[in-house]
Amino acid sequence: MMKNNEHEMNWPEPIPGFSCLKMKQEIQEKFYQETKDMTTGELLAYIREGAKRFDKEQQRLRSKGKCQKGKAVTA
Repeated sequence: MMKNNEHEMNWPEPIPGFSCLKMKQEIQEKFYQETKDMTTGELLAYIREGAKRFDKEQQRLRSKGKCQKGKAVTA
């Protein structure tokens, strides 16, 4: 039988002065500014290039043991 708290998340301590919402809004604004004048084809190419860079970075981190497929790695 499970205890009541077995499904509770162990959340990390908040970082003073860090706002996740502010960071999200800044990233959205940067993306908008970079893509606002793009055609649909240009936007698709931009997103695909970003996905390629992301995949390469994941592979690099996996090769160093810092990123495991399907698992979050915490500091």
